[in-house]
Amino acid sequence: MAASASNIQPDDGVLIEMYRRMLLIRKSEEQLFRDVKLGRTPGQVHLSDGQEAVAIGICSLLEDRDQITSTHRGHGHYLAKGCDVNAMFAEIYGKAEGICRGMGGSMHVADYSKGIVGANGIVGAGLGIATGAGLANQLEGEGRVAACFFGDGAANQGSLMECLNISSLWRLPVLFVCENNGYSEFSPSGTVTSGVISDRAKPFGIPVWNIDGNDVVDVWRTALEAVDHCRSGAGPAFVEARTYRYSGHFSAEAMVLSTPYRSDEEIEAWRARDPVARTRALIIGREAANDAECERMELEADAHVEGAVAFGEAGTAPCPGTANRLMRAGS
Repeated sequence: MAASASNIQPDDGVLIEMYRRMLLIRKSEEQLFRDVKLGRTPGQVHLSDGQEAVAIGICSLLEDRDQITSTHRGHGHYLAKGCDVNAMFAEIYGKAEGICRGMGGSMHVADYSKGIVGANGIVGAGLGIATGAGLANQLEGEGRVAACFFGDGAANQGSLMECLNISSLWRLPVLFVCENNGYSEFSPSGTVTSGVISDRAKPFGIPVWNIDGNDVVDVWRTALEAVDHCRSGAGPAFVEARTYRYSGHFSAEAMVLSTPYRSDEEIEAWRARDPVARTRALIIGREAANDAECERMELEADAHVEGAVAFGEAGTAPCPGTANRLMRAGS
């Protein structure tokens, strides 16, 4: 079974808000890339610069009560859900003021108040968590949706088939979102993945959307249908969004790889389809805002990130006993 998005368009206010959040993600990721070189982060980071439209387009149709699970590349999903950028930077810097008290770091940002039940360093781990959240949502009967973001590499995990099966069988409100950025770590998808990823959902009777993940409007209007499908009680939905990550698999890969695995031409071809630039062009083309207003939004995003850096740097180191306490129930 296949589905196709309608031609409905977001109004100017929604489009501008999506652009603001995309800018915050992009500016945050660029800053974190610099932070690694400055030694502010205790280790490396996995960035999602270039994939902002997927996170924003999906999360703009979700509510705080709806859950999402993320990947090791989870900063964008965290910010797309409307979470605190200050707490995110403090967490990545390993500070007690972080969203997880400095215990999770870059790959494990979470915020239950916003429905983020966890980013995860284990490939495909969010699939089962989201399916479990979908079951809880169904039992509670309050119309909540659980969305699971995962990459093309995770699509080859057996757990995907298990979760597709049970979510279809029990008609769970789970939205599966594959961010297909063309690479599983350093391996081109074509060398490790057979067929079309979204086809995995079809034998289970799950509706499928294949979309341009660098077009925030395409993602938004697809999410409009897919989220409504899940929320209505009709069962799960599957979205495969084709996108690209500019910074590669992780921040220091250029220092550890003897030869590049992506050509400059390929990267530039994807940069020509940059989701942030395309959204800005659309806003100006629709006369929703002019160049000066878009520039002002960019400066506002810069200011938010600068404040987050200052907040994170001013934070305190976690108490050594915190990890032990947090491992125990009721802490």
